[in-house]
Amino acid sequence: MKKLTLLVAFSMLLQLAFAGGLLTNYNQSAQYIRMLSRNAALEIDAVFYNPAGLVKMEDGWYFAFYSQTIFQTRDIDTQFPTLNSGHYEGETTIPVFPDVYAVYKKNNWAFSLGIGPVGGGGTAEFPSGIPTLEVPFSLIPGQLAALGQVDPALAVNSYDLEMALEASSTFWGIQVGASYAPHDKFSFYGGLRIVPSTNKYEGAIRNIQLNGVNAAAWLNGASTQVSTMAANLNALANVPEALAPILPVAGNYTLAQLVGAGQMDPVQQGQIEAGLQLMGLSLEQISAMNLNQINGAYVQAAPAFASTAQTLSGTAQTLTGTASQLGDKEVKTKQKGMGFTPIIGFNISPTDDWTFAVKYEFETKLTLENETDVDDMGLFPDGAESSNDIPAILAGGVGYRGLGWLEAQLSFNMYFDRDVNYGNNIRYSTLGQKVHRDIKGNYTELALGLQFNVADNFAFSVGGLRSKNGVTPQYQSDFSYSNSSHTLGGGIMWNITDKLTFDAGVSNTFYQDDTVKFTHPGIGSYDETYAKTTLSLSAGISYSIF
Repeated sequence: MKKLTLLVAFSMLLQLAFAGGLLTNYNQSAQYIRMLSRNAALEIDAVFYNPAGLVKMEDGWYFAFYSQTIFQTRDIDTQFPTLNSGHYEGETTIPVFPDVYAVYKKNNWAFSLGIGPVGGGGTAEFPSGIPTLEVPFSLIPGQLAALGQVDPALAVNSYDLEMALEASSTFWGIQVGASYAPHDKFSFYGGLRIVPSTNKYEGAIRNIQLNGVNAAAWLNGASTQVSTMAANLNALANVPEALAPILPVAGNYTLAQLVGAGQMDPVQQGQIEAGLQLMGLSLEQISAMNLNQINGAYVQAAPAFASTAQTLSGTAQTLTGTASQLGDKEVKTKQKGMGFTPIIGFNISPTDDWTFAVKYEFETKLTLENETDVDDMGLFPDGAESSNDIPAILAGGVGYRGLGWLEAQLSFNMYFDRDVNYGNNIRYSTLGQKVHRDIKGNYTELALGLQFNVADNFAFSVGGLRSKNGVTPQYQSDFSYSNSSHTLGGGIMWNITDKLTFDAGVSNTFYQDDTVKFTHPGIGSYDETYAKTTLSLSAGISYSIF
């Protein structure tokens, strides 16, 4: 049996991107949550969305703090036929998802700092595990079906287990940069984001059961019974050797006569009769046979007895070996690393009404090193390294502010997922197959946000976002899957004073269910459906010193 838990794949559970591509969090301000389109922003959250546009702000200092509370659920429904239940649920709750921004603007320069979780930021919990980890256990009753033919009392009718997985991830982004406007119509930005990253994995598989009792104890008990059967068959195979000394003088005696003459005890008689019954002879036939006839039958049957005994001995060893794999398993490890993301941007404002912006974030090369406390599987060697690169992003935006009562922004993002190696699909890896998690196209987002300025110091906004992934069925598995989606958002902006602004928003993402077909040897093809929901609440304040 393969390493049943395959907990090395925990890293895939950490793809907790909320508003963004496969790995990236693009939800980095309360303004974003309430509009969903900020790539042409000229306010303080432009530190993240349009850093080249920061030079359009008035001279002075700007500070902002935003936080989100995020709720995400994952539902997996599988048609794999041997599982106790085909429904699995996972959830992620993030009470605090913070972003901090600071800007100093002077003349045609702006210097900025931004801190926020550009990847991960939460903990994914799967209280009942996921199908990939349970499937091997669900196959055990079928794999041991032959035991019921050896002895009906050894038939395996059910399995059960307790499994819980928890994976947390935080990829902080600490971004510093400078914006410069050589002309009042256009400006440039150059910056660097430092990405200190930490993944934590904890998981356990406990109380594995067969037929309602501890699986290891049950298998060891079955192994003892099968070993006893093998020993008995070996003894029957050796009957001709045991009878050889008395055949010359007692060959014409029946078993009953031999017992009566004191040449054989009743226990030996019973063992020999049991062997003859295994050959298909009735007690009536056996009682009429003499020792020569009995010996001849055993000589003929001995090879079969010996062969079956050898098979049962191997079965007993397999049962013992399987029992050793079905004890409680636990893993607790941490991965740490640091990456660097160069960022460039360009902003052009041909008039006060229009803004056109482009930003490019280069691919982040990120290597994580294991710091392992417990690893019963031997799957997280302490000090081992793994790659966790973040794809490059091209972001563009158009903003219109020509009407005093309305601001409109159109944003487009492309995440260059095709340039990142996402490794092999874990579902197939459990079968010893290598199927690469292919990407057929880059992840894209198109968003429109509208802000309605209903008073000098108050506005409300709405926004819509369409996300389209480029993954293939070979990419998807219960460990990591991506769904295309639609997101709706709304919220308010309140200028409490000329220097203090409050923003709040809520957004909900509606994901499209995705059904993937898998094939399992001996089982055939089956469907698995992946679903997701995400609700985000955000609020924050910004403060200016002119």
